[in-house]
Order: sequence, then structure tokens, then C-alpha cells
Amino acid sequence: MSTVKLTIDGKVAEVSSELTVLQAARSIGIDIPALCYDETLEIFGACRMCIVEIEGSNKLQTSCSTLVKNGMIVHTETDRIKSTRKDIVQMLLDSHPNDCLTCQKSGECLLQDYAYRYDANFRNHHGAMRPQLMDTSSPYILRDNSKCILCGKCVLTCYQVSDRQVLSFSERGYDTKVVFGADQTIEESPCVSCNRCVAVCPVGALVDKRQLGKIRNWDGNTTVVMCKACEYGCEFEVYSRNKENIAVTAKAPSNGRPLCLKGRLATELKYLENPDKPYIKINERFEETTWDKALGITELIEKINRLEKDNKEEEE
Repeated sequence: MSTVKLTIDGKVAEVSSELTVLQAARSIGIDIPALCYDETLEIFGACRMCIVEIEGSNKLQTSCSTLVKNGMIVHTETDRIKSTRKDIVQMLLDSHPNDCLTCQKSGECLLQDYAYRYDANFRNHHGAMRPQLMDTSSPYILRDNSKCILCGKCVLTCYQVSDRQVLSFSERGYDTKVVFGADQTIEESPCVSCNRCVAVCPVGALVDKRQLGKIRNWDGNTTVVMCKACEYGCEFEVYSRNKENIAVTAKAPSNGRPLCLKGRLATELKYLENPDKPYIKINERFEETTWDKALGITELIEKINRLEKDNKEEEE
């Protein structure tokens, strides 16, 4: 594997020639902001937050899609870049509801972080705002279209699993939106409630409904646990406060880990003192069910009970 040398903000880095400028910067501890970039997803280049200046070019380049070159000199925080990033964040805020204080994502929202970083603020205006289109049909996912920034991460992560591919873009221009299935509610769509989309959403457009109103990331402790439902070993975060486990949320999928509802419910049942009731989808409708049916272990439990009963009768 060939390597190249480049300079980023005065730091010399020798990295693989296959890396992008953003990856090279992060490898030497330089954080270039990005809303749509995820190392596990296809490069989308939608948000433009990762722009950098490369000496010899008058045009700002997206660092997530620009490959490194030998001798390249990169600047990531010039006045021009900071001004452009502030404009990008400002445009997003102008179409975003001003409800950070009550939003479940507050404290771990990238848009909120970058607004502070580049001194962008909510402001009153008479321009268009994204329509709410609030979807509360699922017991597992809450969708608020008014907070969507069209980063595309939910669509891309859903398409990584061949038998899912539920999310897509619909409409054009300012009317563009992310839809489930054929522009259906989450309940009506083929969504299997794996929560991959929730795990990668950088804002509050898709949130874990079973965590909603219980605890936020800064209001307790988190412990990372590994699901034991199958060989993939997906990772979940267990949120706790005052030594009581309150909620379980899925970490972003990685290394081929698909995430699934069964694994999530199994993790909830194992770690939470008072887990919410489980639901399964039947004929495009969510219905409350028992834990054994939700986990698909009804036959096993029935057999265990029968064997224990037979053993007890033999002993008598």
C-alpha cells in the first residue's frame, strides 16, 4: 500500500494514498466537522460542512470526497471556511424548530454542536420552514420531519442490509424528504424497527421512542453491552441513573452488524428493571405482545415447562 505526505494545518502526515483528506486529518487528531459523513457509509457529500482549502485551488473542496495527494497543503479553519460553515449551519437552523431545550437529542446533536462552534443562532424570519409531518405510529421510532437536515445517513445505512432498504428520498428541491416505504407511516411501511436509522441520525429527526422522556445522554451514565441474541454481537448502550437501568439504545452498526428488533428487546429484558411492553408488527399494525412471542421463544419455554413437569412427576 503506497503512502503520501501532506500537511494539514501545519501538521505533516504520512498516510495511505487511499484515504480522503477528512480521514487523514482525523488520523492526526484534527477534527473536521461533518454532518453527513460516516466511515461505515458510502460517501454522500451532501452537507458541505467538511469543506477545506487546498493550496493551489481557489475552490473550497469537500474533504470527505477528496483523496490525499503527495505534497498537498490543507487548511481546515481559515476565516473563509468558518464563514461558509456558519452560513451552512444558519440555513439549517432557519428551517429547524427552535426546541433544543426539549429535544431528546439535545446534548448529542451535531447541528447543535456546530451552531455553538460557529456562533450560529435561531432567528425570526418569514421564509419557508420544513413541515412537521410527525410520525408517532411506531412504538420504537419517533420521526419528526421538521428536524431532518437531509444528510442521507438513514437512507444509506438502511440500504446496507439487502432485505430491508426501506428508506429513500422523495420529492425535489426544498420539498425533498426522507420517506419510509412508499411514503407510508413507519407502522404501514416494511420497516422492521431495527433502529439503524435512529443510531446514525445526527439530529432529532429520528429518535428512540422507548428512551424518549426518560433520560438524556448527559443525565446519567452509559454502559456499552454486547447483544447475545446471535453471532453478530451488536452493541447497545444501557442508560442508568442512581444505579437503576432506565433505557437501552442501539449503537451505530459497524463491522457488518445489522441490528435487529429481537436483539434489542432481548437486551432490554436482560438489563432493564422495568422494560416497556414489547410490540410486534402484524399485518402492518403494531400489536402489544408477550416477551416470549416477541423473542420467538414460545416453543422453547413450552418445552422447558413440559420437561420440568415430566421430571417432577418421575421424581414423585
